[in-house]
Amino acid sequence: MPPSLPPAVVVEEVRRHAEPLCADAGYDLVHCEFQREPAGATLRLYIDKPGGVSLDDCAQISRHLSDVLDAVLDEHIGPYNLEVSSPGADRPISRPEDFQRFAGHPVRVKVARAIGGRKNFTGRIAGMADGRVALELADATVTLALEDIVRARLMAD
Repeated sequence: MPPSLPPAVVVEEVRRHAEPLCADAGYDLVHCEFQREPAGATLRLYIDKPGGVSLDDCAQISRHLSDVLDAVLDEHIGPYNLEVSSPGADRPISRPEDFQRFAGHPVRVKVARAIGGRKNFTGRIAGMADGRVALELADATVTLALEDIVRARLMAD
C-alpha cells in the first residue's frame, strides 16, 4: 500500500501538473478535488472553455492527463479513478478569480470553522477583497476567509 498523502496535497500536486496541460490545450482547469470513497480513490477535475465543454473535450483532456498524473500520483495514492467533466450550472468555485467573476450570483458555501454558529451559508457573492469573500445573506452580509472555505458551488438563480 502506498503512503497516503492528505487530499489537499494531492490536489495541489495535480493542479501543478494539470493547469499548464489544460491551458496549452485551450481549457481552464476550474476545480480539482480528491476523495477517498468506498469504491476507491477518485480524482475529479472540472474544465471549461469559451462556448462550453463537450464530452469529447473531457475525453481528450482525460487522455492527455492520465499518463502524467499516473506517473506523479501512483506511488503516493495508489489506484484511483480520474473523472474529467464540465463544471455545469452548479459549478464549484474556489479561486479568487472565480469569486470575482461570479459576483452577484447565488452560491452555497461550507466553511471549516463555524461562524456565528454556522458552517453552511446560502447567499449572493458580493465580491472579494484581501483574501476574503463577501456574501450577502437574507438578513446580513458575512465575510469569509478564502482559506476557510471547504466547498462553494454556484446555484441556479
